[in-house]
Amino acid sequence: MRVLVTNDDGIEAPGLHALAAALDRAGYQVLVAAPDRDHSGYSAALGDVGGDPHLRIAEARIPGVEHIPAWSVAGPPALCVLSARLGGFGEAPDIVVSGINPGNNTGRAVLHSGTVGAALTGANLGITGVAVSVAVTPEPRFDTAAAVAVAALGWAATAPTRTVLNVNVPAVDLAALGGTRWAALAPFGTVRSTLDPSGPGRLTMTLVETNVELPPDSDTALVGAGYVAVTCLSGIRQAEWQPVAADVDRRLAATQRRHRPATGETA
Repeated sequence: MRVLVTNDDGIEAPGLHALAAALDRAGYQVLVAAPDRDHSGYSAALGDVGGDPHLRIAEARIPGVEHIPAWSVAGPPALCVLSARLGGFGEAPDIVVSGINPGNNTGRAVLHSGTVGAALTGANLGITGVAVSVAVTPEPRFDTAAAVAVAALGWAATAPTRTVLNVNVPAVDLAALGGTRWAALAPFGTVRSTLDPSGPGRLTMTLVETNVELPPDSDTALVGAGYVAVTCLSGIRQAEWQPVAADVDRRLAATQRRHRPATGETA
């Protein structure tokens, strides 16, 4: 199985290096294509694709596993996934694993995560994706998260194509993990954004701890309790709500009648 490893923190990120090395040791055929700089918060954005059609790429080296083909890409993680699926770095990958992100991606805020966005992009392009994040500590436990990632990929490889698995790991020793739990999406993650005026024409955005008690089966709460939280996500898909077409058509017809030019003679 050919595995694309990417992230949103950039090609030099230690979490990416730990993930690529762990998957290589597990016997997977690893390809790395990651942004040339930090693209956190880019979700599934492709960046400016309407300007210069040339995509700047450069060969890279992953410390300790220099034999792995690796590329830095001048663009966000979703563009890395798209480029790889189109054969930009050789044979197209069968699956994408994104991470390891320093900081959990939990709750409905995963909509904005570049780590999760890469996995969702993979699903949109016909392959399964796994996003892996670990809680922030002075020394993030990328070693623990990498071992979890290998186990999660083992499951994802057997799942239906286009599955997206979001994996969040506590920052503890591997032996100290409380186990793995299926998790519901929390209303929000471990932090929330706040805005404050900081002068004419400026707002300052900061992230603050939520400190709100969340449902015990939510991903945020489970990671806080020492469990690995796993959640399957759905990407872009239609909702079965056919009556909307008839209602829009009715409203549009009324607008058309009001704008239709009068015909025939008037009384």
